Amino acid sequence: MNLLSIGGSDPSSGAGIQSDVKTFASLNTHGLTVITTITSQNTSKFGMIQPVSKKILKNQMDLIFSDFVIDGIKIGMVYNSEIIKIIYNALKKLSIPIVVDPVIKSTTGGIMIQKSAINDFKKYLIPIATVITPNRFEAEYISKIKVNSKNSLQKAAKIIQEMGAKNVVITGLELKKNYIFDFIMTEKNQELIKNKKLKISNHGSGCNYSASMIFSLANGKSILESAKFAHEFSFDSIRDAEKVGKGLAITQKKFDSIYLELSRAINKFIKIKNISKRIPECQTNFVFSKKSPKSIKDVLGISGRIVKTGTNVTQAGNLEYGGSKHVATAVLTLNKKFPHIRSAINLKFQKETITKLEKNNLTVKNYERIREPKMIKNKEGSSIEWGIDSVLKDSKEAPDAIFHKGDFGKEPMIMIFGTNPNSIIEKISKIFL
Repeated sequence: MNLLSIGGSDPSSGAGIQSDVKTFASLNTHGLTVITTITSQNTSKFGMIQPVSKKILKNQMDLIFSDFVIDGIKIGMVYNSEIIKIIYNALKKLSIPIVVDPVIKSTTGGIMIQKSAINDFKKYLIPIATVITPNRFEAEYISKIKVNSKNSLQKAAKIIQEMGAKNVVITGLELKKNYIFDFIMTEKNQELIKNKKLKISNHGSGCNYSASMIFSLANGKSILESAKFAHEFSFDSIRDAEKVGKGLAITQKKFDSIYLELSRAINKFIKIKNISKRIPECQTNFVFSKKSPKSIKDVLGISGRIVKTGTNVTQAGNLEYGGSKHVATAVLTLNKKFPHIRSAINLKFQKETITKLEKNNLTVKNYERIREPKMIKNKEGSSIEWGIDSVLKDSKEAPDAIFHKGDFGKEPMIMIFGTNPNSIIEKISKIFL
């Protein structure tokens, strides 16, 4: 997946395109950038602003779009009317998700857009937004409505929506003591999301929110699902913020080692040559559990799947504990007898794959789903546990792979197991490279 950030450069990497690239990378996504403005700032103060020339801005856009398939775009700092019009002309015919983050003032005190450009911002950029994500100050500035009640909040969001944005999310609202809220107004519904307020002065949470929002939207999630994902992502980034300079703490989302290892392995998997031929009709999941897992909530997996799109393979969904059911259940069942087995992936059943696994001296077991007891078939989620248990009864060593040839309405499948995701990639590489 390729996500494009159009915005200003922040040399402190607290906000702007540098922050977006960090967010995209943490989500195992390739981040592209088009720089609109160069700023001088650190964690304590704001210095100078220098917009790029029309020529270099157009050239950046032309070269990016001529070379890459872009799955989603985030627009941040735009600064002046020239920049706004160039961006609009480049994006107006696109039919991909666009998140507009109206950057008006930085937390370090810089004014990020000229007053003379506000009308053009409203005229050209708000109408192309799938979602616009102002904070309270930005919502008030754009709508000219003082947000001090639920009624005024709804009114401000409606005014912004009527400017052309399909969906409006106003972030960072303090509607109740010790809590922070985001207000979502879609074309059909309204909703509030809340979380405990973190008393951390930070730099970059707005960028974290909008960048994680475009990631979720580009993965096919709904506005509400994406708003919830972005809310949690930005909350975690504030919680994990570090004071690396002398001023404000810089936000960052810290992932545990399980997340990082599985994310890297998925990235390696989707790059294996012709791997799309190994993806089953039900698509693929890849999981990695905590030590001594008790339930699928202890197993990290993809909330969607690894899917094939033509000859390409893409991760569609976020990595979440409890994100997988079937492949996670397989790992849990195997882990009970062999605690060192904590990772698994499911692949399309192909005889050549079985043959190659065996030729590489990997232990392969199988079970027959047609022998599955009726009471197991009728109990949701019991088939995998029954199948693997039947294989393990007489097993003295953990199998590298387990397969079945399907049943009526049930797709045949191969599951490959390992101590960790990288060990699975090594096994797959032996048979497919």
